[in-house]
Amino acid sequence: MKTPSQPLKSFYQNIVLEAGVDEAGRGCLAGPVVAAAVILPLSFNDCELNDSKKLTAKQRQRISLKIKDEALAWAIAEVENEQIDQINILQATFMAMHKAIASLSIKPKLLLIDGNRFKPFPSISHQCFIKGDATYQSIAAASILAKTQRDFLMENYHKQYPVYHWDKNKGYPTKEHRIGIKAFGISPLHRISFQLLPPLALF
Repeated sequence: MKTPSQPLKSFYQNIVLEAGVDEAGRGCLAGPVVAAAVILPLSFNDCELNDSKKLTAKQRQRISLKIKDEALAWAIAEVENEQIDQINILQATFMAMHKAIASLSIKPKLLLIDGNRFKPFPSISHQCFIKGDATYQSIAAASILAKTQRDFLMENYHKQYPVYHWDKNKGYPTKEHRIGIKAFGISPLHRISFQLLPPLALF
């Protein structure tokens, strides 16, 4: 019997203003890495709010509109594939997160970061949480905004480069994506520092 998931926590602490921060697209072969930062009111409530990976595209779209409407502040930032190739994906992820945090219209006092690594943001404390997007509402909200924005970008890029099927795989290393790379070569959006085709790839 499936155990029901625990509801997400509204906050880590309620003394100072905190923002949830997450990214999308770190493991993709093409396109930007996208990060979002969200400050939610303590009263925010949505029974479907969860880690973006556990939601359907329709659920993410609906909840993203509610987040943008009700959040105290939110921001989304991107770092393109050329920059990823120059500084590596980990540093590009931190850069995207920093850009999103810096774009918030309200400055938080604490950052809740999904994952176990983060480059400190100047003058703001942070806490890292493994599976934070399945624990805290603000991190889940950030994961949804980052994911919906990146999916939107990749669906539009698919219209330019349909051979990679980005409308379905969103740039992740699926078999159909790699078949497209093998048959047609790479696009200007591919991350050339990544292993785009495994050694001795047989398709």
